[in-house]
Amino acid sequence: MTHPAILTVDDDPAVSRAVARDLRRRYGERYRVVRAATGLEALDALREIKLRGEQVALLLADYRMPQMNGVQFLEAAMDLFPRARRVLLTAYADTDAAISAINVVDVDHYLLKPWNPPEEQLYPVVDALLDVWLASPDATSAEIRVVGHRWSAPSYKVRDFLARNLVPYRWHLADDPEGARLLSAAGLTGADVPLVVTAEGKSLVQPSEAELAASVGLTITPAADFYDVIVIGAGPAGLGAAVYGASEGLRTVLVERRATGGQAGQSSRIENYLGFPDGVSGSQLTERARRQALKFGAELLSAREVVALENTGSTRVVRFADDTRIAAHSVVLATGVSYRMLDVPGCADLTGRGVFYGSAATEAANCAGQEIYVVGGANSAGQAAVYFARYASHVHILIRAEDLRSSMSQYLVGQIEAIDNITVHPFTQVCASEGDEHLERLTLIDARTGNTRLVETSWLFIFIGAEPRTDWLDGVVARDSRGFVVTGPDLVVEGRRPAGWGLPRDPYHLECSVPGVFAAGDVRADSVKRVASAVGEGAMAISLVHRYLEAQ
Repeated sequence: MTHPAILTVDDDPAVSRAVARDLRRRYGERYRVVRAATGLEALDALREIKLRGEQVALLLADYRMPQMNGVQFLEAAMDLFPRARRVLLTAYADTDAAISAINVVDVDHYLLKPWNPPEEQLYPVVDALLDVWLASPDATSAEIRVVGHRWSAPSYKVRDFLARNLVPYRWHLADDPEGARLLSAAGLTGADVPLVVTAEGKSLVQPSEAELAASVGLTITPAADFYDVIVIGAGPAGLGAAVYGASEGLRTVLVERRATGGQAGQSSRIENYLGFPDGVSGSQLTERARRQALKFGAELLSAREVVALENTGSTRVVRFADDTRIAAHSVVLATGVSYRMLDVPGCADLTGRGVFYGSAATEAANCAGQEIYVVGGANSAGQAAVYFARYASHVHILIRAEDLRSSMSQYLVGQIEAIDNITVHPFTQVCASEGDEHLERLTLIDARTGNTRLVETSWLFIFIGAEPRTDWLDGVVARDSRGFVVTGPDLVVEGRRPAGWGLPRDPYHLECSVPGVFAAGDVRADSVKRVASAVGEGAMAISLVHRYLEAQ
């Protein structure tokens, strides 16, 4: 294994040499110290390290640099190595900027120049940060290798699962020399992909998400049978509930079917979230919230699908797909929504093979120099279009309306209008998709004229509305006609409380038709579909959980 890297970036040659010298003197036997003179040069170095499947433990960046300052570099670097510790090097006059950077890019520490003597000013800080990095779940493990076919839907699902859970891996095509060697070593052929080779050298053939989660160190088995609150769904609402529940002393378990962050976790850039004036990627926001919940003692179960909610007196029981159960005094439903499927010929068969739901950031680099199509006119579609425009030769946004202004935030509309390689096609829908091994062409229809046209493309990203996917709650809690969970005052109709309520009070604001069960975020009927409101509802749900528990 190559030693993990410590990367320093400073445009002052004297300072750059000094920091590299001091770091090599103390850490050179265990870490590889990499120097860069600019933020762009440093990002190129990080991309090479990422492609080689190596790790970065620590980033030290000077604040004052031309073209890209230290804060901007660290923000970009977080997308490549989110668990690397971050240090900003500043002069005394820049301390205010350094402090604000703690909120912008989650800087772990800032160091004033000069830092002499390093034994007092530099090494204690670096020692502490490297200890934190080494304690993170995947920091000391060898790389995970995935072997698959370029246009294999199961291979894409494995890569997407790992990427969304921020698990680093190295991707090999089955017909490349290294991929072929790994298949041969495992006694397999190209028909057996995807193959996942774990850090310990164990081979997993076409693994389920639960098997994959267990193999990469994610927790899939609950530590207890009973909790104060079970939070189902680890999107913004669920993470908010987990942070506030655990921080206030409740025994809290957060259960997620796929990956923390939900739809928000897939967003390339969220620019209207309070406290982040320069924007924040969904993965960055998700990772901070996940770490925060774990810091306060919340338990996080990954790749566990909840299939039933049962009421046993004052106890609420959650049943998983494998028929195991956990119980609690209360439950917070924060399962969010899923993108609605595009019901046109060909799409179902090509899903994961050129047709993708959500931003599918793992595919961005593969789109380089090609034309892609985005279906949808809301913020998630706009964020994806702006992100993919960095890679694709051209991005086409297909919408049914006349323009984007009725469904998308103004800041995104302005960005899209300013990007030359994005074109918005109003009154346009996909009516068919075709391809053999992968998507090759789309048939588009103009809703005004009925005229159709054929376009050649291998990339279609779909963001069309949302469905709550709450069928598993049928007969347990009240839902509206679209499946969203009804809560609070909406449950009281003409002065009558919901059937079977049994308490001498009306349901609390976020409480469902079952006492002690609350809904937060997008899954709740008539909720505001924004990250900030989802986080707020998650926090509010915990305050109502406290009120419910105190009354028992």
